[in-house]
Amino acid sequence: MLKSGIINPGLLDLLARIRHTNTLVICDWAFPFWPELETVDISLTRGIPGVLDVFNLIRPNFEIGEVWQAEEFLEHNEQARLDDYAAAFEGLKVTQEPHVEFKKRVPQAIGVIRTGDDTMYGNIILESA
Repeated sequence: MLKSGIINPGLLDLLARIRHTNTLVICDWAFPFWPELETVDISLTRGIPGVLDVFNLIRPNFEIGEVWQAEEFLEHNEQARLDDYAAAFEGLKVTQEPHVEFKKRVPQAIGVIRTGDDTMYGNIILESA
């Protein structure tokens, strides 16, 4: 029995299938549903868990080549939130692009992790290195 780290079996199964250069979406509660993509929904209530909660649990065992994020995130959030994301992404290549372009990357992902996050444009796409 797992006693620490990620214990959600659906999430563990999804993570185990991501290979070199595959991508994974970690999104908020309102992100559109993509029927063709496996979605592991771990939302409990609005705000719990957050995108960064999931990211911080995944990062130690997930080799990240690049992070994509909508550039609108920078315009619509307070400095404290921007600082939280910047600290979490320290040492990683982060590409901000228009939200429309960001969403064009979603269909190529292996799967989606839906959180309860309510950060405006706080969704991220991770590429496995």
